[in-house]
Amino acid sequence: MPFRFSPGRPPAVAAEAMVATSQPLATRAGLRALERGGNAADAALAATAVLCVAEPMSTGIGGDAFAIVWDGERLHGLDAAGPAPASADPDAPVEQQGPRSVNVPGAVAGWAAFAERFGRLGLDACLADAIDAAERGVAITPVTAERWARDGGPAELGPPPRVGEVFRIPDLDLTLRRIAEEGPDAFYRGDVARAIAGASWLEEDDLAAYAPRWVEPLLLDYRGVTVCELPPPGQGVAALEGLGLLGLGDPTLAAQVECVRLALEDAFAHVRDGADVSFLLEPERLAARRRDAGAPVTEPAGGTVYLCAVDGDGLAVSFIQSLYHSFGSGVVAPGTGVALHSRGACFAVGGHVEPGRRPYHTIIPGMLLRDGRLLGPFGVMGGFIQAQAHVQLVSALVDDGLDPQAALDRSRFRVDGRSVLLEEGLWERAGEVEALGLEPVLSRDSHEFGGGQAILVEGDVLVGGSDPRKDGYAAGF
Repeated sequence: MPFRFSPGRPPAVAAEAMVATSQPLATRAGLRALERGGNAADAALAATAVLCVAEPMSTGIGGDAFAIVWDGERLHGLDAAGPAPASADPDAPVEQQGPRSVNVPGAVAGWAAFAERFGRLGLDACLADAIDAAERGVAITPVTAERWARDGGPAELGPPPRVGEVFRIPDLDLTLRRIAEEGPDAFYRGDVARAIAGASWLEEDDLAAYAPRWVEPLLLDYRGVTVCELPPPGQGVAALEGLGLLGLGDPTLAAQVECVRLALEDAFAHVRDGADVSFLLEPERLAARRRDAGAPVTEPAGGTVYLCAVDGDGLAVSFIQSLYHSFGSGVVAPGTGVALHSRGACFAVGGHVEPGRRPYHTIIPGMLLRDGRLLGPFGVMGGFIQAQAHVQLVSALVDDGLDPQAALDRSRFRVDGRSVLLEEGLWERAGEVEALGLEPVLSRDSHEFGGGQAILVEGDVLVGGSDPRKDGYAAGF
């Protein structure tokens, strides 16, 4: 869908609480959870569950999830990414889609752990709006319809719906209801687990053994703002390294491109499941690395949803969930409505499948602090562009002082090999890219540049934005 730049809408402003997502129904579900007495964690869970229904090519209960939470005093990181089968052949070729691209889906276990640690309402209450939407059907929104029509979907889901057409994912409502009633065991054991194992190379034991992890976020100071990302297997360190390099000079377009290329090169080389990548952020290394020339880095496309929420008690949630490719692996577990993700495709970064381990992960939630207090959650979905877009969004917020909506509206670039894709609004600056010895590509495809949300604390109010490249909005009260 061509993206038409025009005078943007103003940011959302609220006195107490706010939710920002990529789908109207999901934002509504998050606000309803808050109105029922829930907190930002409940809002995030309600919203992400509805996103599984309303934007099924990007996310689903057959995918993975990550989150960063600020509880008013400290940060918490949720890593709900699943591994490859324990019995996988390490010499097998890395599959981009199909049954052998499926890792253990971590999202449902992540939801349960998240609800238990931070929620007030309980997982069952948080899933109520998603169950209702899955039963009744959802009127498809324009960007979602365009992407479904362009990329297609599993045959069992039927032809892509047209804008405004009501669609249902068969059996998804039943699976969501079972999870609400029985908890994550309804997904990782029993009939649903058997269906997932029967449709993929996973075994039931792989599913039954899964548990999410709580991790410590990585931190970097960028011009007085603390930027927070999750450690590997996600590529959050690429965003931090890119900002660390950018902070050594002026944040020009050319500097952003150069710093992103260097950071992505390092991430591809060093980000692996369980790796310690803190050395990439050491000041002496950043100073030396900034003098290098970046190598070409090519990034495949992927799909994701991101949302954020802040409540009146200062709890802030940055939450991201994904199937990776459109409809993930293209495999739907029979009788469940569960589209299984294709995260195993990212083993291509390391060159081979690692049994029982997790591949390089593209999805990264972000959080900003200032002087030890919350500034706000942020994120940009869209496969491998996410680290690149984090650098650009944080620079827009911190260096240029833009509000969240204006920062998300701003034109983006995307490094791809020796090419740099430029979104409309940056076309007249193609010469700055050519001066780096790179090829500028003028793109009209908004999907190549992701889509994000952000909420910032500004004095006594919350100010939020939602990317015009997606279908959603930010709202609060």
